[in-house]
Amino acid sequence: MTTPATLPNAAAFIADLEARGLKYQSTEGLAEHLAQPRTLYCGFDPTADSLHIGSLVPLLTLRRFQAQGHNIIIVMGGATGMIGDPSFKATERKLLDATTLAHNIAGITKHIAQIFPDNRPQVVDNHSWTKDVGVLAFLRDIGKHFSVSQMISRDSVKTRLEREGEGISFTEFAYALLQGFDFLHLYENAGCTLQIGGSDQWGNMTAGTELIRKKAKGEAHVMTLPLVTKADGTKFGKSESGTIWLDPAKTSPYAFYQFWLNTADADVENFLRYFSLRPLAEIEGHIANHRQTASLRFAQGLLAKDLTTLLHGEAATAAAEAISTALFDGTVDKLTEADFTQLATGGLPTAPISQAMALIDALLVAGLASSKREAREFLAGGAIQHNGVVVTDETLQLTTQNAKYGRYHLLKRGKKHFALLVMQADGAA
Repeated sequence: MTTPATLPNAAAFIADLEARGLKYQSTEGLAEHLAQPRTLYCGFDPTADSLHIGSLVPLLTLRRFQAQGHNIIIVMGGATGMIGDPSFKATERKLLDATTLAHNIAGITKHIAQIFPDNRPQVVDNHSWTKDVGVLAFLRDIGKHFSVSQMISRDSVKTRLEREGEGISFTEFAYALLQGFDFLHLYENAGCTLQIGGSDQWGNMTAGTELIRKKAKGEAHVMTLPLVTKADGTKFGKSESGTIWLDPAKTSPYAFYQFWLNTADADVENFLRYFSLRPLAEIEGHIANHRQTASLRFAQGLLAKDLTTLLHGEAATAAAEAISTALFDGTVDKLTEADFTQLATGGLPTAPISQAMALIDALLVAGLASSKREAREFLAGGAIQHNGVVVTDETLQLTTQNAKYGRYHLLKRGKKHFALLVMQADGAA
C-alpha cells in the first residue's frame, strides 16, 4: 500500500490563516487532516453575472490552499441558485431561471480565470448532478438522514421563523439538504473532504459532513471564514456609487482601486491580512510602518495596488494611478478617452445630459451645489473647475465644443468633490 504524501508545515499554514483572521470556525482535527494533500471546495450561488469583492475572501483563501499543495474545486450553484440560501436573510430571495443562471455562471467564471492565472481550478455546476435526481429518490436517499428538529434549531432558520410575518418556505428550508448533497457527491466522485465558506454557512456546511458520515461512513471537514465588516458599522463592499463588483464593466479598475485607497485607517490592517497574498511577516512590517506615518496612507496604497493588479493586471493599475494623479493634481489634459470611459462607469458620480447646459444648472445636476445661489458663491470664490480649469464665469455653457472628447465635462469643487457629466449622442452644441 502506498503511503500518502505529506505536506510540510500544515500546522504553520493553519497558524497563518488564524493570524490573518481567516479561520473563523472549523471541525475538530482539521490541522491533522491537512497534513496530507486534500481536495476542497467552495460554492458560489450565481445571483448576478459578477461576484463582488466580498467573494475575494473565499477565493483568495482557496489560492492559499492551492499554494500549500491542495487541490481545489469551485462549485457554481446552478441548482442551489434556483432555490436561494435563507442564511440570515430577512426575506426570501428572488428565484432565478435557468437562462439567467447560465448567463451569470459564464460571467463569474471569467473572474476565476483572473484570480487563478497560473493554475486554474476545476469549476463545476451542481446542476449537472442534481438535474436528473427524482424527488422520491432524493427524499429516500438524502432526506431521511436529516432531522427536522435539528434543521429548525439552526440559527439561520430560527431567525426567519421568529420574524413576524415572514417565515420560511419549504424551498429555502431544504437548501441545506442540497448543499449537503453537493458535498456528498464531491466526496464520492472527486475525493473532496473539505468545504470552506462564510461563517453564515456553518449549518449548511456541517449538513454535508453529517451526510458523509451517515451515508458514506466517511470523514469530512469544514472551515468557515469571517464575514468582512467595517469598523464604523457600514457594509463592506459598498461605495457611494453602489456595490464594488469584480467585473470591470460593472466597476471600473479605477473605481476598484479607489475603493481600496479610501479604506479607513481602522480597517486597513485587517484588510491587508485578509486580502493581500504577501507573506504575513511582510504585511506586519508594512503595518508597523503605516502606524508611524498613517497620514501618508501607505497601507491603503499597498492594498489598492495589490488587489487591482491581481484582478485587473498591471496596466489597469498603472492607469488607475495615473487617473488619480491627474484628478487631484488638476492635470486633466493627461486623461485619455479610455480614462474618461472608466470614470463614467463607476469611477465618479456621473450623470447624463442630453443638450447644452449652463454651468450653474450643471452644478446642481452634478450635486456639487444645492442651489443656484450656492453655485454662484462657489464660482465667485474660485472653487469650481471645469475640465481642469478654474471657472468664475457663471454664464458659461457646457457644450460639445468645450467637452473633453466631445462628450465629457469633468467638474470639481474644492479639493476632492468631483462629478462627471456625459453628453449623449444627440447633445446640442
